[in-house]
Amino acid sequence: MDDHIVVDSKICSGKPTIRGTRIMVKSILGMVAGGYTVSQIVATYLELTTDDVTAVLKYASQVIDEVKIIPRS
Repeated sequence: MDDHIVVDSKICSGKPTIRGTRIMVKSILGMVAGGYTVSQIVATYLELTTDDVTAVLKYASQVIDEVKIIPRS
């Protein structure tokens, strides 16, 4: 995953992005939430690979596991 996701304060204000692009992790997650398949995401962002999208999902899984969740009322 480290080969795919980077956090660099000089790129997108330090938001997690896919290495070598300015495509933010949150953009890909938004597409997944909107019903896009991995194939559709790769077709939309031609510079991405299936492995990039998979790395985004793994990254999100790890982050949510590390973050303290505050229940909504």
